[in-house]
Amino acid sequence: MTDDYDVLIVGGGPAGLSAALNLGRSLVRVLVVDADRPRNAATLNSHGFLTRDGVPPHELRKLAREELAAYPNVEIRSRVRVASLTQTATGFAAGIGRREATETVTARSALLATGLRETLPEVPNLRGFYGMSLFSCAACDAWELRGRRMALIGESADLADRARLIGRWTESLTVFTNGADVVTTTEEAELAAAGVAVLRHPISELVGERGRLEAIRLEDGTSVAVDGGFVRPEWETDLSFLSGFAPAIDGHGHLVTDRSGRTDVPGLYAAGDAAAPGPQQLIVAAGAGARVAAVIVHDTIGVATAH
Repeated sequence: MTDDYDVLIVGGGPAGLSAALNLGRSLVRVLVVDADRPRNAATLNSHGFLTRDGVPPHELRKLAREELAAYPNVEIRSRVRVASLTQTATGFAAGIGRREATETVTARSALLATGLRETLPEVPNLRGFYGMSLFSCAACDAWELRGRRMALIGESADLADRARLIGRWTESLTVFTNGADVVTTTEEAELAAAGVAVLRHPISELVGERGRLEAIRLEDGTSVAVDGGFVRPEWETDLSFLSGFAPAIDGHGHLVTDRSGRTDVPGLYAAGDAAAPGPQQLIVAAGAGARVAAVIVHDTIGVATAH
Protein backbone atom coordinates (compact mmCIF):
# COMPACT_ATOMS: atom_id res chain seq x y z
CA MET A 1 0.00 0.00 0.00
CA THR A 2 1.32 3.45 -0.90
CA ASP A 3 0.11 6.86 0.28
CA ASP A 4 1.26 10.07 -1.40
CA TYR A 5 2.02 13.28 0.50
CA ASP A 6 3.51 16.64 -0.32
CA VAL A 7 5.87 16.60 2.65
CA LEU A 8 7.05 13.81 4.95
CA ILE A 9 8.27 15.00 8.35
CA VAL A 10 10.44 12.53 10.26
CA GLY A 11 10.15 13.42 13.95
CA GLY A 12 7.38 14.93 16.08
CA GLY A 13 9.23 17.28 18.42
CA PRO A 14 8.99 21.09 18.45
CA ALA A 15 10.71 21.48 15.07
CA GLY A 16 8.65 18.83 13.31
CA LEU A 17 5.30 19.85 14.80
CA SER A 18 5.93 23.55 14.18
CA ALA A 19 6.76 22.79 10.57
CA ALA A 20 3.61 20.66 10.27
CA LEU A 21 1.44 23.49 11.60
CA ASN A 22 2.80 26.05 9.17
CA LEU A 23 2.74 23.66 6.24
CA GLY A 24 -0.81 22.67 7.09
CA ARG A 25 -1.88 26.29 7.05
CA SER A 26 -0.36 26.56 3.57
CA LEU A 27 -2.64 23.80 2.26
CA VAL A 28 0.21 21.28 2.08
CA ARG A 29 -0.60 17.61 2.62
CA VAL A 30 1.72 16.53 5.43
CA LEU A 31 2.57 13.27 7.16
CA VAL A 32 4.43 13.39 10.48
CA VAL A 33 6.02 10.09 11.49
CA ASP A 34 7.06 10.14 15.15
CA ALA A 35 8.75 7.33 17.05
CA ASP A 36 7.71 9.18 20.24
CA ARG A 37 11.08 8.90 21.99
CA PRO A 38 12.01 12.53 22.74
CA ARG A 39 15.47 13.38 24.05
CA ASN A 40 13.94 15.48 26.85
CA ALA A 41 11.64 12.71 28.10
CA ALA A 42 13.29 12.83 31.54
CA THR A 43 12.77 16.58 31.90
CA LEU A 44 9.92 17.57 34.22
CA ASN A 45 9.59 21.15 33.00
CA SER A 46 10.80 23.04 29.95
CA HIS A 47 11.79 26.69 30.08
CA GLY A 48 12.37 29.66 27.81
CA PHE A 49 9.34 29.05 25.57
CA LEU A 50 7.32 32.27 25.54
CA THR A 51 3.80 31.76 27.03
CA ARG A 52 4.75 28.19 28.00
CA ASP A 53 7.60 28.75 30.47
CA GLY A 54 7.66 25.83 32.92
CA VAL A 55 5.32 23.56 30.98
CA PRO A 56 6.28 19.85 30.91
CA PRO A 57 7.68 18.88 27.48
CA HIS A 58 5.08 16.13 27.03
CA GLU A 59 2.32 18.68 27.67
CA LEU A 60 3.79 20.99 25.04
CA ARG A 61 3.70 18.16 22.50
CA LYS A 62 0.15 17.28 23.51
CA LEU A 63 -1.03 20.87 23.01
CA ALA A 64 0.66 21.00 19.62
CA ARG A 65 -0.99 17.80 18.45
CA GLU A 66 -4.38 19.05 19.59
CA GLU A 67 -3.90 22.19 17.52
CA LEU A 68 -2.82 20.14 14.49
CA ALA A 69 -6.00 18.07 14.71
CA ALA A 70 -7.85 21.09 13.27
CA TYR A 71 -6.03 20.62 9.95
CA PRO A 72 -7.39 17.71 7.90
CA ASN A 73 -4.38 17.88 5.57
CA VAL A 74 -1.96 17.08 8.42
CA GLU A 75 -1.64 13.46 9.55
CA ILE A 76 0.41 12.24 12.51
CA ARG A 77 1.51 8.64 12.98
CA SER A 78 2.67 8.16 16.59
CA ARG A 79 4.96 5.41 17.85
CA VAL A 80 5.83 4.65 14.27
CA ARG A 81 9.34 4.78 12.86
CA VAL A 82 10.78 5.42 9.43
CA ALA A 83 12.69 2.23 8.71
CA SER A 84 14.00 3.44 5.34
CA LEU A 85 14.03 6.59 3.26
CA THR A 86 15.07 6.46 -0.39
CA GLN A 87 15.11 8.92 -3.25
CA THR A 88 12.74 8.49 -6.17
CA ALA A 89 12.30 10.23 -9.50
CA THR A 90 9.66 12.49 -7.94
CA GLY A 91 10.89 12.85 -4.36
CA PHE A 92 11.19 10.26 -1.60
CA ALA A 93 9.76 6.90 -0.56
CA ALA A 94 9.68 5.84 3.09
CA GLY A 95 9.10 2.44 4.59
CA ILE A 96 7.32 2.96 7.90
CA GLY A 97 6.05 0.74 10.70
CA ARG A 98 6.20 0.21 14.44
CA ARG A 99 9.27 -2.03 14.31
CA GLU A 100 9.95 -2.65 10.65
CA ALA A 101 8.55 -1.30 7.40
CA THR A 102 5.00 -2.52 6.83
CA GLU A 103 3.83 0.35 4.61
CA THR A 104 5.36 2.60 1.97
CA VAL A 105 4.59 6.30 1.72
CA THR A 106 5.86 8.77 -0.85
CA ALA A 107 6.40 12.50 -0.66
CA ARG A 108 7.79 15.19 -2.90
CA SER A 109 9.86 16.64 -0.05
CA ALA A 110 11.12 15.36 3.29
CA LEU A 111 12.04 17.17 6.49
CA LEU A 112 14.38 15.49 8.97
CA ALA A 113 13.46 16.64 12.47
CA THR A 114 14.62 13.49 14.21
CA GLY A 115 16.41 15.14 17.12
CA LEU A 116 19.39 13.42 18.71
CA ARG A 117 20.22 10.30 20.64
CA GLU A 118 21.75 11.16 24.00
CA THR A 119 24.42 9.24 25.89
CA LEU A 120 25.21 10.29 29.47
CA PRO A 121 28.60 9.81 31.18
CA GLU A 122 29.08 6.46 32.90
CA VAL A 123 28.26 7.61 36.42
CA PRO A 124 26.48 5.36 38.94
CA ASN A 125 22.78 6.27 39.50
CA LEU A 126 23.03 9.44 37.37
CA ARG A 127 19.68 8.66 35.70
CA GLY A 128 17.99 8.94 39.09
CA PHE A 129 18.75 12.68 39.15
CA TYR A 130 18.68 13.59 35.46
CA GLY A 131 15.87 15.97 34.58
CA MET A 132 15.16 16.76 38.25
CA SER A 133 18.32 18.30 39.72
CA LEU A 134 20.86 17.50 37.00
CA PHE A 135 20.29 18.99 33.55
CA SER A 136 22.08 19.37 30.23
CA CYS A 137 21.00 22.86 29.10
CA ALA A 138 22.19 25.84 31.16
CA ALA A 139 20.03 28.33 29.27
CA CYS A 140 17.00 26.13 29.98
CA ASP A 141 17.50 25.28 33.65
CA ALA A 142 20.24 27.31 35.35
CA TRP A 143 17.79 29.98 36.58
CA GLU A 144 16.22 27.52 39.01
CA LEU A 145 19.68 26.74 40.48
CA ARG A 146 21.04 30.29 40.49
CA GLY A 147 23.25 31.17 43.42
CA ARG A 148 23.40 27.59 44.68
CA ARG A 149 26.18 25.00 44.83
CA MET A 150 26.43 23.47 41.36
CA ALA A 151 28.25 20.55 39.77
CA LEU A 152 29.27 20.10 36.16
CA ILE A 153 29.87 16.48 35.15
CA GLY A 154 31.35 15.62 31.78
CA GLU A 155 33.99 13.84 29.75
CA SER A 156 34.13 16.06 26.65
CA ALA A 157 36.78 18.50 25.43
CA ASP A 158 34.46 21.50 25.77
CA LEU A 159 33.96 21.01 29.52
CA ALA A 160 35.96 24.11 30.52
CA ASP A 161 33.91 26.30 28.17
CA ARG A 162 30.70 24.95 29.66
CA ALA A 163 32.03 25.69 33.13
CA ARG A 164 32.65 29.31 32.16
CA LEU A 165 29.07 29.57 30.91
CA ILE A 166 27.49 28.01 34.01
CA GLY A 167 29.57 30.34 36.17
CA ARG A 168 27.15 33.11 35.21
CA TRP A 169 24.57 31.62 37.56
CA THR A 170 26.68 30.66 40.58
CA GLU A 171 29.82 31.46 42.51
CA SER A 172 30.05 27.87 43.75
CA LEU A 173 30.81 25.52 40.87
CA THR A 174 32.79 22.28 40.86
CA VAL A 175 33.78 20.47 37.66
CA PHE A 176 33.93 16.66 37.74
CA THR A 177 35.74 14.99 34.84
CA ASN A 178 34.97 11.43 36.07
CA GLY A 179 38.52 10.33 35.36
CA ALA A 180 38.63 11.71 31.81
CA ASP A 181 41.61 13.87 30.80
CA VAL A 182 39.53 16.61 29.15
CA VAL A 183 40.51 19.78 31.04
CA THR A 184 44.00 21.06 30.28
CA THR A 185 46.27 22.41 33.01
CA THR A 186 45.91 25.88 31.48
CA GLU A 187 42.13 25.63 31.55
CA GLU A 188 42.22 24.34 35.11
CA ALA A 189 44.33 27.32 36.19
CA GLU A 190 41.94 29.75 34.48
CA LEU A 191 38.94 28.12 36.15
CA ALA A 192 40.69 28.14 39.53
CA ALA A 193 41.29 31.88 39.15
CA ALA A 194 37.52 32.24 38.72
CA GLY A 195 36.85 30.14 41.84
CA VAL A 196 35.95 26.94 39.98
CA ALA A 197 37.51 23.69 41.21
CA VAL A 198 38.28 20.79 38.88
CA LEU A 199 38.16 17.28 40.38
CA ARG A 200 39.56 14.55 38.15
CA HIS A 201 38.92 11.31 40.06
CA PRO A 202 36.16 8.95 38.88
CA ILE A 203 32.76 9.41 40.53
CA SER A 204 31.71 6.55 42.78
CA GLU A 205 28.24 7.73 43.78
CA LEU A 206 25.68 10.50 43.52
CA VAL A 207 24.01 11.10 46.87
CA GLY A 208 20.45 12.33 47.36
CA GLU A 209 16.81 11.31 47.55
CA ARG A 210 13.86 11.47 45.18
CA GLY A 211 15.85 13.09 42.40
CA ARG A 212 17.36 15.84 44.55
CA LEU A 213 21.15 15.77 44.45
CA GLU A 214 22.93 16.49 47.72
CA ALA A 215 26.55 15.39 47.21
CA ILE A 216 28.97 13.74 44.81
CA ARG A 217 31.40 11.12 46.09
CA LEU A 218 34.63 10.26 44.30
CA GLU A 219 36.59 7.01 44.30
CA ASP A 220 39.37 8.68 46.31
CA GLY A 221 36.91 9.25 49.17
CA THR A 222 36.25 12.95 48.50
CA SER A 223 32.65 14.08 49.01
CA VAL A 224 31.44 17.42 47.66
CA ALA A 225 28.12 18.92 48.76
CA VAL A 226 26.06 20.26 45.85
CA ASP A 227 22.46 21.32 45.27
CA GLY A 228 22.26 20.24 41.64
CA GLY A 229 23.96 21.08 38.40
CA PHE A 230 24.63 20.02 34.86
CA VAL A 231 25.90 17.06 32.89
CA ARG A 232 27.48 17.13 29.45
CA PRO A 233 26.02 14.27 27.36
CA GLU A 234 27.33 13.01 24.05
CA TRP A 235 24.84 13.44 21.22
CA GLU A 236 24.44 11.44 18.03
CA THR A 237 22.29 12.00 14.95
CA ASP A 238 20.68 8.76 13.79
CA LEU A 239 20.59 8.72 9.99
CA SER A 240 20.76 4.95 9.64
CA PHE A 241 17.36 4.89 7.90
CA LEU A 242 18.66 6.84 4.90
CA SER A 243 19.18 4.42 2.02
CA GLY A 244 21.24 5.12 -1.07
CA PHE A 245 22.11 8.73 -0.31
CA ALA A 246 23.95 10.66 2.37
CA PRO A 247 23.44 14.38 3.06
CA ALA A 248 26.43 16.34 4.31
CA ILE A 249 27.12 16.34 8.04
CA ASP A 250 29.53 18.44 10.10
CA GLY A 251 32.34 17.24 12.34
CA HIS A 252 29.87 16.56 15.16
CA GLY A 253 27.50 14.48 13.02
CA HIS A 254 24.83 17.16 12.62
CA LEU A 255 23.14 17.73 9.27
CA VAL A 256 24.58 20.67 7.36
CA THR A 257 21.97 23.06 5.94
CA ASP A 258 21.86 26.54 4.49
CA ARG A 259 20.24 29.27 6.60
CA SER A 260 16.82 28.17 5.33
CA GLY A 261 17.10 24.50 6.31
CA ARG A 262 17.99 23.01 2.93
CA THR A 263 20.47 20.13 2.93
CA ASP A 264 22.67 19.41 -0.08
CA VAL A 265 20.15 16.78 -1.25
CA PRO A 266 17.41 18.36 -3.41
CA GLY A 267 14.05 18.26 -1.67
CA LEU A 268 15.55 17.21 1.67
CA TYR A 269 15.42 19.63 4.61
CA ALA A 270 16.46 19.52 8.26
CA ALA A 271 15.48 21.42 11.41
CA GLY A 272 15.86 21.17 15.16
CA ASP A 273 18.56 19.31 17.09
CA ALA A 274 19.48 17.09 14.13
CA ALA A 275 20.69 20.10 12.15
CA ALA A 276 23.89 22.00 12.88
CA PRO A 277 24.78 23.42 15.34
CA GLY A 278 22.93 20.70 17.30
CA PRO A 279 21.10 20.78 20.65
CA GLN A 280 19.00 23.89 21.16
CA GLN A 281 16.15 25.29 23.22
CA LEU A 282 12.63 24.19 22.34
CA ILE A 283 11.61 27.65 21.15
CA VAL A 284 14.61 27.81 18.81
CA ALA A 285 13.77 24.39 17.36
CA ALA A 286 10.15 25.43 16.88
CA GLY A 287 11.27 28.61 15.11
CA ALA A 288 13.51 26.58 12.82
CA GLY A 289 10.56 24.35 11.96
CA ALA A 290 8.39 27.35 11.08
CA ARG A 291 11.18 28.82 8.97
CA VAL A 292 11.79 25.65 6.97
CA ALA A 293 8.05 25.21 6.39
CA ALA A 294 7.92 28.58 4.64
CA VAL A 295 10.99 27.65 2.60
CA ILE A 296 9.45 24.36 1.50
CA VAL A 297 6.32 26.15 0.28
CA HIS A 298 8.41 28.72 -1.61
CA ASP A 299 10.62 26.04 -3.14
CA THR A 300 7.62 23.97 -4.21
CA ILE A 301 6.17 26.77 -6.32
CA GLY A 302 9.50 28.24 -7.40
CA VAL A 303 9.24 31.51 -5.50
CA ALA A 304 12.39 32.99 -3.99
CA THR A 305 12.54 32.89 -0.20
CA ALA A 306 12.40 36.29 1.47
CA HIS A 307 15.51 37.26 3.45
